[in-house]
Amino acid sequence: MQNEINNALDILKNGGLILYPTDTVWGIGCDATNPKAVKKIYELKQREDSKALICLVADDRMLKKYVKRIPEVALNIIEISEKPTTIIYDDAQNLATNLIAEDGTIAIRIPNDEFCYQLSRKLNTAIVSTSANISGQATPKSFKEISQEVVKGVDYVVNLQREKICNKPSSIIKLSNSGIVKIIRE
Repeated sequence: MQNEINNALDILKNGGLILYPTDTVWGIGCDATNPKAVKKIYELKQREDSKALICLVADDRMLKKYVKRIPEVALNIIEISEKPTTIIYDDAQNLATNLIAEDGTIAIRIPNDEFCYQLSRKLNTAIVSTSANISGQATPKSFKEISQEVVKGVDYVVNLQREKICNKPSSIIKLSNSGIVKIIRE
């Protein structure tokens, strides 16, 4: 695993894209603070940049770098959630501007996955994590289902968990600073 982390780090630090396994589905990733790298993901996915992407961070300490005010309930949800849960926060900061939604929100997940944790921690920044598909196509449930267009469109493919089958992406919950909680995807 250490080799794969080092290879992926080199690519991320140089503004490249990786294809990697997460705690949910295979993802296309880049340094979430690099607007040029984020733009490459939108181009590869053929997705409008008005549709925000999800980020992964190593822990709640790192989360605080990217969200001005974390609602207390968010930390409770992260702690008790039994399945991967992405939370949409108000007032995103310190991220590539083309990653932040038009309303100033950002979707972030703390993955329960050793590779993702180590990668984010060693990069010391958030990592974009968007499903490894062209926009509008089905989310691949395994590495074998990822289109060659996506595989060839990234700078590095992580050689871990290639046999893993993922049945669903994370749950998504929107937590606004006003206290409103909205379930976007169960």
